[in-house]
Amino acid sequence: MDEDRGDRVPLLDLREVDESQVSVVGGKAAHLGALSRIDGIRVPAGFCVTTAAFRQVLAQTPSIDDRLDQLSRLSPDDREAIRTLSAQIRHSVEETPIPDDLAAAITDALARLGERAAYAVRSSATAEDTPTASFAGQQDTYLNVVGPETIRRHVSRCWASLFTERAVIYRLRNGIGHRTVQMAVVVQRMVFPDAAGILFTADPMTGNRKVATVEASFGLGEALVSGLVNPDIYRMRDGEVVAGTVAAKQRAVVAVPGGGTREAAIEEQRQEQPALTQAQVVRLVRLGRRIAAQFGRPQDIEWCLVDDDFQIVQSRPITTLFPVPAADDQENHVYLSVGHQQMMTDAMRPLGLSMWQLTAMTPMREAGGRLFVDATRLLASPAGRAGFLKMAGRSDPLMGDALETLLDRGDFVPTLPDAGGPATPTTGGASTSIETDPAIVTELIRRSEASIAALRRDIATVTGTALFDFLLEAFQEHKRVLGEPLNMQAIMAGMEATWWLNDQLNEWLGEKNAADTLTLSAPGNVTSEMGLALLDVADVIRPHPEVVALLQDVAHDGVTHDDFLDELPKVAGGAEARAAIEAYLDRYGMRCVGEIDITRPRWSERPGTLVPVLLDNVKLFEPGAARRRFQQGQQQAQQRAQEVLTRLRALPDGEQKADETARMIDRVRTFTGYREYPKYGIIVRYFIYKQALLAEAERLVRAGVLAERDDVFYLTFQEFHEVVRSHRVDDELIRQRRDAFRSYQALTPPRVLTSDGEAITGAYRRDDVPAGALAGVPVSAGTVEGRARVILDMAQADLEAGDILVTAHTDPSWTPLFVGIAGLVTEVGGTMTHGAVIAREYGLPAVVSVLDATRLIRDGQRIRVHGSDGYIEILP
Repeated sequence: MDEDRGDRVPLLDLREVDESQVSVVGGKAAHLGALSRIDGIRVPAGFCVTTAAFRQVLAQTPSIDDRLDQLSRLSPDDREAIRTLSAQIRHSVEETPIPDDLAAAITDALARLGERAAYAVRSSATAEDTPTASFAGQQDTYLNVVGPETIRRHVSRCWASLFTERAVIYRLRNGIGHRTVQMAVVVQRMVFPDAAGILFTADPMTGNRKVATVEASFGLGEALVSGLVNPDIYRMRDGEVVAGTVAAKQRAVVAVPGGGTREAAIEEQRQEQPALTQAQVVRLVRLGRRIAAQFGRPQDIEWCLVDDDFQIVQSRPITTLFPVPAADDQENHVYLSVGHQQMMTDAMRPLGLSMWQLTAMTPMREAGGRLFVDATRLLASPAGRAGFLKMAGRSDPLMGDALETLLDRGDFVPTLPDAGGPATPTTGGASTSIETDPAIVTELIRRSEASIAALRRDIATVTGTALFDFLLEAFQEHKRVLGEPLNMQAIMAGMEATWWLNDQLNEWLGEKNAADTLTLSAPGNVTSEMGLALLDVADVIRPHPEVVALLQDVAHDGVTHDDFLDELPKVAGGAEARAAIEAYLDRYGMRCVGEIDITRPRWSERPGTLVPVLLDNVKLFEPGAARRRFQQGQQQAQQRAQEVLTRLRALPDGEQKADETARMIDRVRTFTGYREYPKYGIIVRYFIYKQALLAEAERLVRAGVLAERDDVFYLTFQEFHEVVRSHRVDDELIRQRRDAFRSYQALTPPRVLTSDGEAITGAYRRDDVPAGALAGVPVSAGTVEGRARVILDMAQADLEAGDILVTAHTDPSWTPLFVGIAGLVTEVGGTMTHGAVIAREYGLPAVVSVLDATRLIRDGQRIRVHGSDGYIEILP
């Protein structure tokens, strides 16, 4: 059955349907047709009323085009308008008569299957049960429907259910057009089971692909799906039932003679009997494994048991599982999230992923639009394991605990005494070989800037396929600069000095996180300087009311209004404001939120992103704030150093302790600012790469090869190279990649992921956190109380003095916001990640790695941040 014919035929037997015909029969029917072809899988007989019939009826529905246009213009939060308009559309669709030829086709099909039999009438939308979105429960299903006229009426109801309130809101929230999804309807012989339920071929909670979960109850599966009963639950691994719970099943949904269903009480003596035997569970899971293998991904399967025979009535992908990185073998692997280290856990597009892989110092694998490092060999080596776990715990305690949890099981990571593997920074003596000399930092920056200048000069003359060859060489220089021993030594020198101060001063003086104050306004931190520099730009803008008014208009229009720089010279003071903003962009315009993804728009490309922060700076600060703030930090650090040294001298061996501490204070202030520079250098290079690649994309658009410049974001670097060489592009591949990226955005990447697909979540094992408080990592000392501002998009910031920023993660681009807040809370981070470093430089109490902080803390709530002890109190 070819799809072109299917587009014209109003009705198809399920045995004629396969997965290639989703646009004709919808996701549910396509899966059922494919299921019926799997050896040993029984599927109730039936037929599908195709999307061709739906389009025919919709074309006859009065005023449908106008109403769909109105629907598409509504906000997903305008529930009342959606409720009213969607109800009108549903009523119109249900009242539109089914064409005579379709009515006759349905009657004929029922005659072949059994006109007096009972049927299930089920919606099958074209965007339903796909690998990227299940749309589960959004459209209607009707059970035990009897008689041709009644069945036809329920077909109309299924069509109308495409416009239920929940389905409309889902599409609006996910940017899916109401005309892009169409509805087919499945009509199947009704099954009257002894038991029914759901089989997950992977553990839906942990993601473990080797663990299957079966939920079972008596009667129709509707009792379980609707939450009417607590089901029996079985877990199976490696062919054996490893856990089982039999619930008291007091109610069931049963068929009513003549049509419909009802709830019924289960006889008391049967309520605690298992709905399945263990042998049946084993047999069911084997069937499920066969189905999952056929579809190539874990499945959520609805099943029925009739006279000890399983029938499958639905199978859909489990879209909430995080994908597993591909491996070249069948061995166990442990993957660590790169995004949690880089403070950017959002999904990345293919070009961004491949560019980071090509320029990274360690091999990385991709899954779910994120990157992971395989840490198996490091964990397998007893010699290297301890140091690696210590480093992981310092960087992200939850990741460290997750690894400890996995290792404690003793059955997943092998022990390989001679294991090698990718180099990982350790706390060895690398930094002891360099002196505490500011000239080292100066020289490193000079070398980096010289290398970048050469890149900028040389890339300007290269185009076409030669550009990609040039870039591959440039990536090697990129990695050479990053991997230079002196560079790593300087980074580690600052980090190790920080750890030494915190550990020793806590031991000697009982001071927690003493280095936090000692690093205030450390010199040479390019990221903290970036935040203060925007205060200087605000000083230029503040005296000019017309400039402020223009920028307020830009902020209200949103960040897409990026031509405001051209408008500035038309108002008083605008020329000076424009010059100040452009000078800032010349220095920092290559930055943006999520900057490790080269496809993200940079500030230079979208300067309107900075306008809300600029306006906050104008409102919250007085002239000269940047200079005063830096000087105050220096003074506080100096005073704190003198206080600490004085107290140490009063201790036994005090002079020696004071001398050691003074050397470490000097060392930390010499090197800690440089911690931010290598990332800055990476992002400067990335913008140069991006500008050259986009110029190639523009040439492809002008040549008619690409429809849009940004299509290249959905190609890997290697695929982009091939398109430039061949002048041919796979438009379907780009469409699939767009859809996949959209689905990945809804996933939350785990810190630790195994090759079994298990996402392992670490925990804080602490007894010093008050009841009801949210635990995290203390990264910048002090306690502050204020209004929580939960901000997920920097461009939407609107701060007042004393606000506490609560967000998912902060890379360096968030730094301009830090100058206007009183404290910081993030869901991701560690003691040496960018947000923590800058919080200390600015003297902001901060707690990071607070699980679900943006969900558990509501915008506008008053909270208290305990930056020294690592927890958040939500205040009444």
